[in-house]
Amino acid sequence: MSAVADPSTDATDAGATRRVRLTVAYDGSAFHGFAAQPGIETVAGTLSDALARVLRVPEIELTCAGRTDAGVHGWGQVVSFDAPVEHLADRGALAGAIVAVNKLCGPTVVVREAALVDDGFDARFSARSRQYRYTIVNRPVPDPFLARTAWHVAVPLDLRAMTLACDPLIGEHDFSSFCRRPKTVSGEPASLVRRVIDARWDDDGDGLLRFWIEANAFCHQMVRSVVGTLVEVGRGKKRAGDVMGILRAGDRHAAGDLAPPQGLCLWAVRYDERGDATSPPRDDGRLVSPGAATG
Repeated sequence: MSAVADPSTDATDAGATRRVRLTVAYDGSAFHGFAAQPGIETVAGTLSDALARVLRVPEIELTCAGRTDAGVHGWGQVVSFDAPVEHLADRGALAGAIVAVNKLCGPTVVVREAALVDDGFDARFSARSRQYRYTIVNRPVPDPFLARTAWHVAVPLDLRAMTLACDPLIGEHDFSSFCRRPKTVSGEPASLVRRVIDARWDDDGDGLLRFWIEANAFCHQMVRSVVGTLVEVGRGKKRAGDVMGILRAGDRHAAGDLAPPQGLCLWAVRYDERGDATSPPRDDGRLVSPGAATG
């Protein structure tokens, strides 16, 4: 059952709303990305429709911490929205609503945690950083049970070289070489400068490799481009020392091909530790609400 936190409130006026924060997990295999699109099945569309039905409102407008592309998964996606106070009259109301939402959306989309938060909380703009995980199955034979959530690479990869290639990514850089350039705003090119806090590989054994990357923000297709480039290093097509030159080039053609979407997962979103229902992160990367179960 989803954990729920509820700061005290005196908002009882008709038409008043409360801000709600959800931590959402989803299998993105069958969805055309997270963001709602008319006539297209998306994660946000599925979730917002279920919330509107359960809360008995015409529509729910979700703000998410990070939009994910078609086929990309989420474990710690965070969304926020406003809901009428009359449907959240007590501590059990939100918990009951989330149980109903999970029955409608699960198991492909589930709300892991829920909380009533201050009106100033915004899933996107309040976020301090986002963490993604990319999974590779590096052995000759594919794993049918991981096919939806991992990239199968049959050729042996040099994990040591791939680990060395992570070092140049740390810090603040212009990631133009690793990003799909967005449309300009008012004729001004959008900045693709991002600050990477952590980038590393874990070897979980039996050919299961996990790439972890955390940054203040990500530009479009950045993680998949980075992973594709690091795999080329692992295959000997590029050297670990080439990554700094790729960064400095500012040219998308300098980097490797995109890694396929199914291996990518938005793992966690971190917020400032304020001691309230905006939920500080645990050391294992999961977000918990005050009083939430940690099992």
